[in-house]
Amino acid sequence: MTKEEMFKMMNENPVMHLATVDENGFPHVRGILMFKAGQDGIIFHTGDFKNLYSQLMKNPNVELCFQCNGIQIRVEGKVELDESDELFEEVYNHPSRAFLKQWGQTVEELRKLIKIYRLKNGKAHTWTMADNFKPKEYIDL
Repeated sequence: MTKEEMFKMMNENPVMHLATVDENGFPHVRGILMFKAGQDGIIFHTGDFKNLYSQLMKNPNVELCFQCNGIQIRVEGKVELDESDELFEEVYNHPSRAFLKQWGQTVEELRKLIKIYRLKNGKAHTWTMADNFKPKEYIDL
């Protein structure tokens, strides 16, 4: 699978599982909704009041897992906090993020709560039952 095919599958199946590690070294995995994936990285957001935010701030190394029709795409890398106004406006105004407006905060209040992360320069591999025992072949994203 090429990098472009991976990004296409991620965008068509934006629910991903995100693995982090807490301050005691315990792993945590949760399903979250990715915002978008492409040449500028894999972008998602969370609230600054969540454990996910604390874990990412202490240890930005993550693994993401996307799944569709028996294919997994697993991406490992380091996330970076992106506090650009341009990206926040894009996320806030995107139709898929209408649920953010239901929280009742003003844009300014929400801007303080929502933290946007970008995984750039990660490496990815695919997994299927058919290639379960084959060596992993990584692709730089």
